[in-house]
Amino acid sequence: MIKNYFAYVLILITCLSFTASDKLPNEFFAKVIGVKDGDTIEVLYKKEPIVIRLEHIDCPEKKQPFGQKAKQFTSDFCFDKKVEVISKGKYDRYRRLIAVIKNKNQVLNKELVANGYALHFKKYSKDSSYTILEEQAKLQKKGMWFQEELIEPWLFRKRKKSNNKKTNQ
Repeated sequence: MIKNYFAYVLILITCLSFTASDKLPNEFFAKVIGVKDGDTIEVLYKKEPIVIRLEHIDCPEKKQPFGQKAKQFTSDFCFDKKVEVISKGKYDRYRRLIAVIKNKNQVLNKELVANGYALHFKKYSKDSSYTILEEQAKLQKKGMWFQEELIEPWLFRKRKKSNNKKTNQ
């Protein structure tokens, strides 16, 4: 009897843990209610908050040069606006929906790269249009490309992680 009770509770918890975001269409409109950093936003869809990680790109971390400017660019582009979210229904390890964000006819993901506030995240993207935008921004010394020395965000995170391990030992 007790085993059945726990089985029912487990099934109930599993069922309740599925939210509207688990059944999202590939394309939908939602209002941007938060900008966590340059490549992470939060939208409200059918009264359900959804955290979105921008596909194809990686912005500088908040503590890196241009990290705050990338966040401000994203905020100016979409905060408090209704945007189109285009996704293949994939999530990253932090349960953020991976998506492309459009406002009118502009794509936020591409605008960040074109203006030098994001890099093409080639480890997770094979879309060559982002590489072309990155090269153009680099040639024009836009945004972060104005710096003499650039540390890619993924290397910055890796260094920070290894430094934290050293200080905790």
